Amino acid sequence: MSSTPTAQLSDLGVSIWLDDLSRDRITSGGLAALITDRDVVGVTTNPTIFAAALATGTTYDAQVRELAAAGADVTRAVFEITTDDVAAASDIFASVYGASGGKDGRVSIEVEPGLAHDAAGTIAQAQQLWKKVGRPNAMIKIPATVEGLEAITETIGAGISVNVTLIFSLERHRAVIDAYLAGLEKAHAAGIDLSTIHSVASFFVSRVDTEIDKRLVEIGTPEALALKSKAGIANARLAYEVFEQAFAGDRARTLLEAGANAQRPLWASTGVKDPSLPDTLYVTELAVDRTVNTMPEKTLQATFDHGVIAGDAVTGSYDEARGVLAALDALGISYDEVTALLEKEGVEKFIVSWNELLDTVSAALEAAR
Repeated sequence: MSSTPTAQLSDLGVSIWLDDLSRDRITSGGLAALITDRDVVGVTTNPTIFAAALATGTTYDAQVRELAAAGADVTRAVFEITTDDVAAASDIFASVYGASGGKDGRVSIEVEPGLAHDAAGTIAQAQQLWKKVGRPNAMIKIPATVEGLEAITETIGAGISVNVTLIFSLERHRAVIDAYLAGLEKAHAAGIDLSTIHSVASFFVSRVDTEIDKRLVEIGTPEALALKSKAGIANARLAYEVFEQAFAGDRARTLLEAGANAQRPLWASTGVKDPSLPDTLYVTELAVDRTVNTMPEKTLQATFDHGVIAGDAVTGSYDEARGVLAALDALGISYDEVTALLEKEGVEKFIVSWNELLDTVSAALEAAR
């Protein structure tokens, strides 16, 4: 047996990606050390992560001065800074990318969250980001809004790897897989090598528990309280069932035989919000082959330190998971209403973070001029 819990996860078929990126982490060697010491094989970013990175430290000062001297506006400055970070991180992960045949070694960068309901704008920016980063192991993050589905298909169809983000419901997960398969069909028709295209479907976990647990506490009955902190894991486990079923179907099998890759589920929002819960809950209870778990550093370190990996925790749990969602419905908690709310809030939170990022960089440009 492998000596550490993170190594055991890797052996099980779980790819550990870090949910954080900053220039300091890149230049200090800290990111490279996580590959060696913590079995990290990828990185995800979002506007919140970049806003935090830009708001602290001095590692961006020199580039900000150069951009200010060149007369760059704030939008151009953010584009240059974030794509440079992603390109540098992609280079650090290049050997992982090669060794995994392109499955891992991935670094994700998100389209502007204000484009979440603009398919054409998302498609155009995805292509701009892909070209600017210029690394085959980059992934463009596109939100799983209704408008995002069209953008996913067109971006995949152009041969660009995509990390689909902000998935909360099983219905939307099915639609995301359909959008991915449609994109592969477009790429295949265009003569693009399907083996070069990779995608993950980022299914959010802890936010589901946060919203539903609040409602369970309001109900307050023993039956309601017994369901606390069960919905997020049940929902994610059923998302894995959706993945298994979809990629065993004839449509997917035809593409896989032509060289395509399955779109792996990625467990996102895996930091535990409730201090009464085990801090590795959304890692150990969702451990299963052919998945990615993108962890905040705190969760990564907790997993390495004391995570108990007891093998596949997902397959075989589907009936129990359906029972959890049925019990919530019996209490009057609407699954559809909760997941729609979480998608709306997810987009709104990223827009707030994006505006904070713009404000931070704008102030830095002014100070440098």
